[in-house]
Parts: sequence; C-alpha cells; structure tokens
Amino acid sequence: MPGNSQRKGAVRKKGKTTPAGSGGRVRRALEGHGPTPRAEDRPYHKSYRKRRPEEANKTTGNRTRPGRSTPRPASNTATAGADWVIGRNPVLEALQAGLPIRRAYVADGVERDDRLRDIFKFAAEKGIPLLQATRTELDRMTGGGVHQGVALQLPAFEYADAEDVLADALDSETAPVVVACDSITDPRNLGAIIRSAAAFGAHGVIIPERRSAQMSAAAWKTSAGAAARVPVAQVTNLNRTLKRYADAGFTVVGLAGEAETDVAGFPGIDGPVLLVVGSEGEGLARLVRENCDVLVHIPIGSAVESLNASVATSIALYEVSRSRA
Repeated sequence: MPGNSQRKGAVRKKGKTTPAGSGGRVRRALEGHGPTPRAEDRPYHKSYRKRRPEEANKTTGNRTRPGRSTPRPASNTATAGADWVIGRNPVLEALQAGLPIRRAYVADGVERDDRLRDIFKFAAEKGIPLLQATRTELDRMTGGGVHQGVALQLPAFEYADAEDVLADALDSETAPVVVACDSITDPRNLGAIIRSAAAFGAHGVIIPERRSAQMSAAAWKTSAGAAARVPVAQVTNLNRTLKRYADAGFTVVGLAGEAETDVAGFPGIDGPVLLVVGSEGEGLARLVRENCDVLVHIPIGSAVESLNASVATSIALYEVSRSRA
C-alpha cells in the first residue's frame, strides 16, 4: 500500500534523521534581489534602447548586474558630439544636400526598394562607402530609433571662433553683416537662418552655447549645405559678444515686433551690421535688448501676431542688402 514503509525493498536508515524539505533553498530563492528596476533601466529592454545613445552608454557603464563584480564597460560606438540621420527618406535627402558624412551604415539583409537603390546609387557615385552592420548593432548605435536599415553618422561640427568671424568681417571689402541668434531652440529654424545668411552674403552666424539649438543633423539638413560655406560661431556669453562687436564699429540691430523703427531704414544700415534675432515666442531677452543700438520691426498685417524667426531674418537681411544696392 502507498506509504507502507514495511513493503518489500524499503530500507529504513538508522541514526540521525533529516526532515524532508529543501533546506531553505526555495525560501531564499523567493526572497528576490530587491525591487524590480524600471523598464528603461534594464539594458536589454526595448525601452532602454530608445534612450539617447550617450545616456544609454552612461547607464550601461555605471550599472553592476547581479552576480558581476565589476561594472559593464560603456560602449563607445556612438562618438560624443556626433549626430545621426536615420530612415531611408532622411538619409537620401541628407546625401543629396551634401551633408558631411563620417560613416554610412546599412543593415544586413535589409529589404530593398526604390529609395534604398537611390541611396546605393548616390553613395557609389560620390564614393561614399556603406558599412554593413546587423540590425541589432544599428539599433544600438542609433539609440533604438526607426532606422529602416540605413543610417548616417555625422562628424562633430567644427564651430568657428567669434573673434575670427569679426576679423574676417572687418577685412571685407564691403560693409559686413553678421547674424546673432538669441534663444533659437529649433534646429530647423537655425538651419534656415544659416541658409538665408549665405543667400544674402552674411559673414557669419553666432549662437550661444546654452538655451540654443546646436548644429545637429536637422540644422545641417535645413541649411541645405550652407553651413559649410558660412562660419557658425558658438559663444559662452552672447551679451559680451554683442558688446565686443559694438566696440569694433558694428551697429547692433535687434528684431522686435513692438519697435517703432522700420527695418528698411534703420540708422547705420550702410555700415557694419550685427543683426540679432530672438525666438518666435518670447523674442529677445531683456539684456540682449539693452545691448542693441536700435530695435527694428517688420511691418506685417494685424491678423498675424509674429513671423517665424527664420522668415523674419530673411526679410531683414534682404532689406539690408537692398538698401546697399
């Protein structure tokens, strides 16, 4: 019968008996290792891969997984300061716009269509090598973005020095024009401003390091390659730079919708001009206004409150160019 210890073949051990059980192994295993980390904090979760590459690398490099005595080394695949263009349409447009390319990647076994064939053709014509990578590697390098099997890595942008821009402008045979951006946070606006600066012969564009868009892939693309022709300087203190240019003989002109002076005829328009444009929402900062020699406005209909920053810059540069012609 079941449980009958006297059945044939049963052996009863003598001496100290050990009660049946796991010896505490199951109980200890059920204790766990603390609270469950958030999804974005788990290295192999899709939410973690969607982070910016530099944040993902930093987090990976500082975490010690259970059972490891040393932290996992951070990945250095995405170089600091570089930017990425991902997706078939953006990659093709970036190539056609002449953006500087550090590396171009294509995923193994990617499905081909007309856009991808155009990318291959353009890269072959321009001598741009396409490096093969697995989809997993491309996911990691682009921070989990939707790359559609192709991606471009741009080099870190080399900013000009504001003093060099000033010296070159003063050496010009014609009255120089330089554009300064105050709190332009949209990279597409920045790229459009650079494009307009190139179109109207400006000698450079100045942006602050903080609270400003930087020369990212979006800015490069919108500038349509003009960033390669017009020097873009980055400064730590915009107000100090405005004073420096004013001391060098520039008329510092700020665009402000409530100003009384028309942009078409401000005093000093025929001489060196530093045109300062602010954000579409808040306009020029208070200290920036105080460092302007004159504030000017662009006459527009009452039904529209303000113009886009890049559009206003284009109109102002046109008026300066027209008055000098």
